[in-house]
Amino acid sequence: MWIENDVFREDMEYIANVHFLPWEDMREKTVLITGGTGLLGFNLISALSYAALYREIPLRILALIRDEERAKIRFQELLEAGAPLFFLHGDLTKIPSIQENVDYIIHGASPTASRYFAEYPVETIRENLTGAVSLLEMAREKQIQSFLFLSSMEVYGALHRREKVDEMHESFVNTMQPRSSYPEVKRMIESLCCSYAAEYGVPAKVIRLTQTFGAGVHQNENRVFAQFMRSALRGEDIVLKTKGGTEHSYLYTADAVTAILSVLLCGKNGEAYNAANEVAYCSIREMAECVAHLPIVQEKYGSPVGVVIREDEKSAAVYPPELYMNLDTKKIQTLGWQPRWGLQDMFERMMGSYS
Repeated sequence: MWIENDVFREDMEYIANVHFLPWEDMREKTVLITGGTGLLGFNLISALSYAALYREIPLRILALIRDEERAKIRFQELLEAGAPLFFLHGDLTKIPSIQENVDYIIHGASPTASRYFAEYPVETIRENLTGAVSLLEMAREKQIQSFLFLSSMEVYGALHRREKVDEMHESFVNTMQPRSSYPEVKRMIESLCCSYAAEYGVPAKVIRLTQTFGAGVHQNENRVFAQFMRSALRGEDIVLKTKGGTEHSYLYTADAVTAILSVLLCGKNGEAYNAANEVAYCSIREMAECVAHLPIVQEKYGSPVGVVIREDEKSAAVYPPELYMNLDTKKIQTLGWQPRWGLQDMFERMMGSYS
């Protein structure tokens, strides 16, 4: 998917021209990105490529990739358009030596599947930690202008009460659960970023992202938002296996990219920033109702689809109790950043990007 898709082109135009990003700071710079074939990485690389090709901001993009053939397929349209994108073959445990200068590093690579965290907690910790140390050492040696680590709202752990969660909020991570390998190693890397900034002067920052979706989501995506969307587009009831009381913030892909670039270019060294659309804070049940009542669904079937709760005896064992994660974004907004798209927009634009 590239700019022949109307939704994706509009996203790229918005990112490349948004008033609060100092794009001129990227001129003639080299950016190293890990995790480039994932959803956020793809949108980020596409946005930088668009700025280079259509805003005439010359820059170079180095993407660390494990499978070069897969990467060539993923970025085929960008490469054919002449994007200044170059691949580095390696992974978090074996990052190749880079002889050229690097000005910015955006570290987003990580295992992302919950089942992987639970089944391979040692590998989850080792891969993430090894890669982060290597990249921070590279940042130190090359005296880069800015290093950004893409962290997660999961560093705050399991919160069972409704409250605003700012960057100073305490964390509730149970270290005696293998699944906690993911949030715990994210916390450790955040501490490394702060430590490298304090001890060695590395300009490292952290962004704590909420769940993100929108244009570029793969049609085989299995997270709950994609399951809801597929059911609605087929005219089927959206089935919940719980009461859907868990509440989260959400963020559109293009807004996540502008948040990432805002912290990279304008954030303070050694500090963390939440990124979410506070207006898009809702329960799982409310999200399901939003999808069921989307105009595209009602136009296709003449009415909304149903939202049905089907709890069973296994639900309590499989699904966690109700949790709440209402991220406070005042800090990142001091950098000038603002989200543009709300929850309904996220679904409509995700669907539009499939067309």
